[in-house]
Amino acid sequence: MAADQLYDLIIVGAGPAGASAALYAHRQGLKTLLLDKDKFPRDKICGDALSGKSVAILQELDLLDKVRTLPGAFIQTIVFGSPAHTDLRVDLREHDLQDIMTGKVLPMEGFVIRRQIFDHFLFEQARSKASTCIEEFKVRELIVEEGQVRGVKGRVGNRRDEIEYRGRLVLGCDGFNSIVARQSGLYKHESRHSMVALRGYYKNVSDLQDQIELHFVEEALPGYFWIFPLENGYANVGLAMVHKDIKERRVDLKETLQKVIAKAAFKDRFAAAQPLGEPVGWNLPLGSKHRRIYGDGFLLLGDAASLIDPFTGEGIGNALYSARTAVETAVEALQANDFSARFLKRYDQRLWGALGDELKMSTRLQQLSRWQGLMNLVLRKAANNPELSNLICGMIANAVPKKHFTNPLFYLKLFFK
Repeated sequence: MAADQLYDLIIVGAGPAGASAALYAHRQGLKTLLLDKDKFPRDKICGDALSGKSVAILQELDLLDKVRTLPGAFIQTIVFGSPAHTDLRVDLREHDLQDIMTGKVLPMEGFVIRRQIFDHFLFEQARSKASTCIEEFKVRELIVEEGQVRGVKGRVGNRRDEIEYRGRLVLGCDGFNSIVARQSGLYKHESRHSMVALRGYYKNVSDLQDQIELHFVEEALPGYFWIFPLENGYANVGLAMVHKDIKERRVDLKETLQKVIAKAAFKDRFAAAQPLGEPVGWNLPLGSKHRRIYGDGFLLLGDAASLIDPFTGEGIGNALYSARTAVETAVEALQANDFSARFLKRYDQRLWGALGDELKMSTRLQQLSRWQGLMNLVLRKAANNPELSNLICGMIANAVPKKHFTNPLFYLKLFFK
């Protein structure tokens, strides 16, 4: 194969992980092929929230000012609601964001923007920078030679002829059911490390402010009910639960969502609310287990790498982190001409070095949420304890080391001193 037919990177999936990887690759002068099975704009079932990590990466990519102009809601507060409906309000303005990936210090802010809008925006930025971009390309098989991934095979749209593309490194950015993960033998669905979520769009939900709300209602534990504001008074409303518990308790998420909305704590806010269509569900592969995310000739990013926060369900920021780290690793692999798993392991080490403490902490908080009485105690204590509320905000902003929150002694001292 001629050199000009060989890509440095083949990126499978053009969602936030894939699109941002293409943008970082362009900055490094890499020859990149960006593929996606859909045609943009397309919907992606999600809570639609963009956290501080997302903001930091967007700022580094010089896209933050443009994102601020997209239809959506600006977020300055996070509300955590206990099963007994005590609310802990965390003001994001209490700390600056000290981003551990970019090293930047930024004002704390967040957004809720429909994925149909945000993903299309990010895709258009990436399309203009990628060497080649193909929509409606369904990857059917990895090309593996001498034990190393060398490219992909697939079809465009309804065409019957199969096309091959070859690259030095393949990035699997293709979601929880990743073909790259499955073909490489790394995909394994484990119900206790996965959540199932149901999302619906509503209009006329009352008391929407510049806040996202996570309510740990008894009907969803271990999980939560959320209310996120959107543009023009719309709201993203949903429910998420650990898949293992859904199966064991035979939970119908649609029925449970309606039951929660009808609870005394929420019914007045939904008295005039109207759903904009039927709620839809999707799977969230959680970072409660450190999976292998690299191999000979390939890396897994975003949901394909199971990086979703086990406590909050947030995944876009971690996906963007994975894109930055993957391209950094790709540049080094290209310079060394080494695409072995042994060399690419540094991607895993760097990414989990940045996210590991947070994911461990979130896993423990998810486990804590199984105990309704303990959740009530913790959130009641935090709601009336400015020191703890400030610590939680500091943790979100990375101003307080997250390792403190993974130590059980920390909670004993804080709550029972």
